[in-house]
Amino acid sequence: MLDVGQAAPDFTLVDAQGESHRLADALAEGPVVLAFMKTSCGTCTMAFPYLERLHQAYATDRWKIWGICQDPAGAVESFAGRTGVTFPMLIDGDGFPVSQAYDPPATPTVFFVDREGTIKSGHYGLAKPDLNALAEQVAAVLGQQPVVVAPSGDGTPDFKPG
Repeated sequence: MLDVGQAAPDFTLVDAQGESHRLADALAEGPVVLAFMKTSCGTCTMAFPYLERLHQAYATDRWKIWGICQDPAGAVESFAGRTGVTFPMLIDGDGFPVSQAYDPPATPTVFFVDREGTIKSGHYGLAKPDLNALAEQVAAVLGQQPVVVAPSGDGTPDFKPG
């Protein structure tokens, strides 16, 4: 797994609809959250609705959140439908080159990449404190009040390994 302080490798991937997304282009507009996942991952199924809450809580084009999916487009679209995800779900290519570059130890693994392309945080599995800390990072960049996106006691465990 890449460490905090390391440069985030640039990449270009297409989403489930075939639209191209390049990290360097997105970073020109603001930070990017990268969430590595597999559709068969039960922890991803629990974590991604919280990432969608994050996406909705800070609805602006001054930052991005992308799923990096290790499955074909059809499976990814089905996953997004089941979990309510509306942010772009990018398809990692043959041999998973982006996953290879970032080396996530489990799914989900989430990285916060600042505008300069530096990894500022990374965590894996479902950890509500980490998701709320991520919301604080996004809020700080946007100059907004942080929102609790993963409340304790909502029926989902506070922690589940990936």
